[in-house]
Amino acid sequence: MRMRVAAAAPAALALTLAAPVRAHPSWPDGFVARLEAQALLQGLNADLLGHDSATATLQRFCDLHGGRPGLKIAARRMPGPDKPAGEAERRELQVGPQAQLRYRRVALACGEATLSQADNWYRPDRLTPEMNRLLDDTDTPFGVAAAPLAYRRRTLASNVLARPLPEGWERQPPQANAGPWTPPAQILEHRAVLITPDGIPLSLVVETYSAALLALPEAVGKVP
Repeated sequence: MRMRVAAAAPAALALTLAAPVRAHPSWPDGFVARLEAQALLQGLNADLLGHDSATATLQRFCDLHGGRPGLKIAARRMPGPDKPAGEAERRELQVGPQAQLRYRRVALACGEATLSQADNWYRPDRLTPEMNRLLDDTDTPFGVAAAPLAYRRRTLASNVLARPLPEGWERQPPQANAGPWTPPAQILEHRAVLITPDGIPLSLVVETYSAALLALPEAVGKVP
């Protein structure tokens, strides 16, 4: 049995965002199903780490798994007080205690499914007046508003919060990891700085990604 698992694992772990998303509140029973969940999480995390825009990555995911064609990622402003930037945030943005920073908290959604939430501290002095207007007055995602600046993303931390298979699973018999798995509400967390081509930090984002990414067709509605 171990030889069968070893043969199946590379194929399953090679799945990326093109893998089908199962519309279940808990993942189906079975070792192979858990392996698929593990591969999907790894693929999503790698895609987020490999691209400069989280919004664009989620749009690709929505296009593949959204259930209805033409859905666009929407940024929904989340109510609540501003969260002042601390010393760590100002250090990562390379600004002193008196420099002006703006704060934005948004949820990115595909249809009715909230895929991520993000805290964003950014430097308005590095944006054009039109970019600042879009961020102040509309729900435009930051990555869309600032796209003309051709920024790049530098990840500071990446944490996988969901574990379909425990550490050392490859050394255990499949039956040990064959039960149903219910993902936690948050499955990934990233902390990153967006940097302009001349090397100046533009924005600091702390993003948490939702388990809705594992049940997207059910959340947004299937094609009739």
